[in-house]
Amino acid sequence: MFIELIATIFAGIACAGIAMLLNILTGRRLPKWLMPVAAGLGMIGMTVSNEYTWFDRTAESLPEGVEIAKTVKEQSWYRPWTQVWPYTKRFLAVDTGTAKTHDNLPYQKLADIYFFGRWSPVHQAPALVDCAEARLAMLIDGAEFAADGSVSNADWASVPPDDPILKLVCET
Repeated sequence: MFIELIATIFAGIACAGIAMLLNILTGRRLPKWLMPVAAGLGMIGMTVSNEYTWFDRTAESLPEGVEIAKTVKEQSWYRPWTQVWPYTKRFLAVDTGTAKTHDNLPYQKLADIYFFGRWSPVHQAPALVDCAEARLAMLIDGAEFAADGSVSNADWASVPPDDPILKLVCET
């Protein structure tokens, strides 16, 4: 976040500098308000660019085995350009590379799910996926594993068979 702030400030300074150079080259014929307007437009442009490139930059830095399951696009009334081109504000990724199974329950897989947000820290939660019955349980509170691999106190939720989390975990 701090680096983006510095980049935004430097973009404003660069655009103001370009406006100042154009003013000098035209014999100081440009209006005086052009330099602060150019600085503001440069900073707004840098901010918009950072919003739209955040998802791609973050997705490229994911380690091998972590696959993106879902994305959430954002539209805002105070950012009218997002009505035409929504940007990705949040996404969910599944660590398929470290998914685990128990020998007694091969149709159930335990995988880590990561929740990414534009201005929020990354959150991780283990999830138990039942591939045979198309259901999912987030193992946050109270779930306990028995020696035979079964789970008690899990809050199971049915998911459609084409759910991206179910597909990613069960197909690996």
